[in-house]
Amino acid sequence: MTIRVTRVAYTPLRFVKAIGALCVNVSATTGGEKYEDESAGFCRNEGLQAHPHADRLYLPVARSIEEAKVPVILVGDTVGMVEMGFDSTRDVTIEHMEYHIGAVRRGARKTHIIGDLPYGTDIDPETAFTNAQRLIQAGADSVKLEGPNIEVIQHLVKRNIPVVGHTGLLPQTAKNFKQVGQSGEEAKRIMNEAQAIENAGAFMVVLEHIPYSLAGEITEALSIPTIGIGAGPDCEGQVLVINDALGLGDYWPPFSKQYAYVSKTILKVANEFSEEVESMKFPSNIIQFTGTNRG
Repeated sequence: MTIRVTRVAYTPLRFVKAIGALCVNVSATTGGEKYEDESAGFCRNEGLQAHPHADRLYLPVARSIEEAKVPVILVGDTVGMVEMGFDSTRDVTIEHMEYHIGAVRRGARKTHIIGDLPYGTDIDPETAFTNAQRLIQAGADSVKLEGPNIEVIQHLVKRNIPVVGHTGLLPQTAKNFKQVGQSGEEAKRIMNEAQAIENAGAFMVVLEHIPYSLAGEITEALSIPTIGIGAGPDCEGQVLVINDALGLGDYWPPFSKQYAYVSKTILKVANEFSEEVESMKFPSNIIQFTGTNRG
């Protein structure tokens, strides 16, 4: 599996973190050929076989993201906190990730999907390889793992598993979500980690919640793309959690942006539906809407 990534100085990668993909069953297998997407510089899975049950929520979200030509979707373990009600991403299992990756893949068949290796699934090279294979089987094109886990990255790359690195704030092991890299010593450590991740063979690295100036320095120092989440405009791509972008919930990180407030829309719809059922207006007042030509 070959990943070709071209650094683009003035057109940052649009990078959406798709999380919380609800699906009825996960039964997707990869068996097709790999084709290079010349516009995005990523490989994409072809020949996925979908389960006959439709994914009810995040399949259409993933489909819309692909229609918008966002070249990369990260299915992150943040799903545990924003969709599953966990207090930490450490509660997310490899089975959870397979479930959500499968749903997103069925909605975005041509988009490069990165799957997070959850906490504890990359404790040694062989364990990481086994779990990475599971994410690829579920529909991911590459995997992401946190921290300077150099031996594991090298092991995966040698076995043709494309790897995305991650340094800065590391949610799986962090005690809190405060910005890191403010002291000179910490900034040097993060710079060294980013360089070690590149040297180990990762094709891209995520920089999370570090000072903008440090992210700019790391971007200049590396030859692989940097993808920022709360790391400023000098990174070569940006992550935005889809729940944050849609305004799902009642709290969002200060470095995120809400392009809508979908939670209010859900509340409005639920109230109106309840009122119409109680007044017996529904279902006599149904007006059919469709986003397709299926009728």
